[in-house]
Amino acid sequence: MAKIFVTRRIPSSGLERLQTQFEVKVWERDDPPPREILLEQVRGCDALLTMLSDRVDGELMDAAGKQLRGIANFAVGYNNIDVTAATQRGIAVGNTPGALTDATADIAVALMLAAGRCFRTAIQNVDQLGWRNWEPMQFLGQEFGGKTLGIVGMGRIGAAVAKRLHFGWDMKVVYTSRSTKPEMEALFGARRVSLDDLLTESDVVSLHTSLQPETRGLIGERELRLMKQSAILINTSRGEVIHQTALNGALLNGTIFAAGLDVTDPEPLPSDSPLRQRENCVILPHIGSATHIARNRMSNIAAENIIAALSGRGMPYPVA
Repeated sequence: MAKIFVTRRIPSSGLERLQTQFEVKVWERDDPPPREILLEQVRGCDALLTMLSDRVDGELMDAAGKQLRGIANFAVGYNNIDVTAATQRGIAVGNTPGALTDATADIAVALMLAAGRCFRTAIQNVDQLGWRNWEPMQFLGQEFGGKTLGIVGMGRIGAAVAKRLHFGWDMKVVYTSRSTKPEMEALFGARRVSLDDLLTESDVVSLHTSLQPETRGLIGERELRLMKQSAILINTSRGEVIHQTALNGALLNGTIFAAGLDVTDPEPLPSDSPLRQRENCVILPHIGSATHIARNRMSNIAAENIIAALSGRGMPYPVA
């Protein structure tokens, strides 16, 4: 019977499908398996179901053995996997595209509201018993009706955010993308612009690009200085897309109004990170896909990828 190692607990919907056909071992602890344990646990496995927190490189693949046929990542992103090394070894790699589009788009909108309307300081004020009366000059934030939304990376999630904010808040949409998106331009009246123009024009900048060499540190000091002082920066893509030292300086100096982050570099954010001290920075622990519906979809898609790989068929959701 084929052996599968699952590096974290996942919803039972997909896991049970695997357990009825294969020998499945699940890492049951809350934290990811340490590297040395991961290398040990994968030995003799025919497939792996991995998380973004797992570094899946040639060393790990070789530790599993030559019978390893498939790696299913429990995520849309797959920058934790050395796809080239997998291809060289004839190992199929899959991800979970589309499963978390709506959930992540909702988090991006929530971060815009939380950061733009000063939720962090307002909630702290209540929690710390500082709320004494109604203050006309406290917690003054931004409004979004008719403002300009900049989408960096007009893929599934970026388009879902644009849909919510264009039709919900009548926001104008500008975007960057590797190619023109005529369907989005027709639906939202969106305009494809350069990154510099997007940063200059937008009241809200929402990042949805994948992590590639050219997008690592995409938003740095120069880019932040192009933004409006009233602007809000939202990141639900990858933490490495933003130069965090530059972001901290921009928030501290008032270069931009606020930021909302569901991803950081690294994760979790170190306890001494200055971003934790910025009252105009709302930080979430990477919960973009954290809904019952999205995580169950991801579980089922990952299972389908593994079943296909171990059956000698192409994965239905291979990485691009």
